[in-house]
Amino acid sequence: MDTDEPCPYRDGRVVLDPAFKADAPARYAALRELGPVHPAEFQPGLTGWLVVGHDLAREALTHPALLKDATPAAGALAAAGFVLHEPSVGLGAQMLEADPPEHTRLRRLAATAFTPRRTAALAPRIEQIAHALIDRMPPSGVIDLVEAFNAPLPATVIAELLGIPPEHHRDFRRWSGQALQVTSPEHRGALAALHALLATLVADKRRRPQDDLLSALVAVRDSPGDHGAGPKSGLERHPGSGSEDGRLSEEELVGTALMLVVAGHESTVNLLGNAVLALLQHPDQLRLLRERPELVPGAVEEFLRHDTSVERSTNRYAAEDLDLGGVSIPRGSLVAVALGSAGHDAPQADGGGDPAGLDVARPAARHLAFGHGVHYCLGAPLARLEATVALRTLLARVPELDLAVPVDSLDWIGSGIIRGVRSLPVRYRVG
Repeated sequence: MDTDEPCPYRDGRVVLDPAFKADAPARYAALRELGPVHPAEFQPGLTGWLVVGHDLAREALTHPALLKDATPAAGALAAAGFVLHEPSVGLGAQMLEADPPEHTRLRRLAATAFTPRRTAALAPRIEQIAHALIDRMPPSGVIDLVEAFNAPLPATVIAELLGIPPEHHRDFRRWSGQALQVTSPEHRGALAALHALLATLVADKRRRPQDDLLSALVAVRDSPGDHGAGPKSGLERHPGSGSEDGRLSEEELVGTALMLVVAGHESTVNLLGNAVLALLQHPDQLRLLRERPELVPGAVEEFLRHDTSVERSTNRYAAEDLDLGGVSIPRGSLVAVALGSAGHDAPQADGGGDPAGLDVARPAARHLAFGHGVHYCLGAPLARLEATVALRTLLARVPELDLAVPVDSLDWIGSGIIRGVRSLPVRYRVG
């Protein structure tokens, strides 16, 4: 690997700054030409390794020595301003930051409440929300589609699913959007505010349970019996971790709810935004999808492959020295996977086609947008359902839809693992 390459390297590594994120598809394509793994600076002071190739990405996501346990990297993280295990905002107390057997226990308990039946039953309500949002739009004009449609739809869905009262929806939307902007000054405050809201709601659901996901999680938390804690390992249990019978601790309960809020909202907001933007840039594909709405479920897989909203995985840390794609990764190194890049390097079922292009009729588009292995996204069925219903409704109700500004003037989210535009001004007409 030639680290003297002037582009896309800077000072010997990939720098994932706002300029990189705004031009991510082209930058990742250049990186894949150089090799499947690269030294990277994820934010000022925080360095590690970035995997961009599909096959190595699958390997990294399931590598037994690449763990969520950040203990080997504690010194480097502290030097970059990170403090491990911050229970006041739920960090370190949910499955995204856990390894087996703790992850197995937490995921099993969350899955007990977040069932396929509960997800599938949401389809009529999602369609109702989508129609209501379009009904609120003026008959024609220019509108920010993120603010008018893409953001409120998944925010309303996850808020109602969890049982968050309507009077909290506006704050909930704002905080969940800020929570993933890890370098913004609002990030920590948003996490703390969401944590406080959810802790209050958990206490209320315990007193007055309802037919919602928070009440179901509380019921799982409070029910006696063996919940599958699994065998003990040499890993230390994080303070506040579950009881010996495998139940969620109170902190894990709130942390799991917080994870569902943040992961279940912002990723879908930007999945919708990236999908619509891709269609507006490929009018032949937009026309095909309008003519053949039965293609929408498969097209959602293509949007996830083409420009996924979760640009890279959450962090993993090397528990020992290891070799990854011929590169020596020292113990304690941060490793992240460029999920979006992997989708452009994945072998496709049709045996070819342009991996950089958009093909809404591509059969069984392959991607890693929801991860791979034990950390595969628990909310993937909900994200697919929301995107399918939302796009089908939007295309049916809005027969005229065009980008209202030059594409190079769009403002892309500049930090964190999410890829998407902050606003999407469109010229439209409701049918």
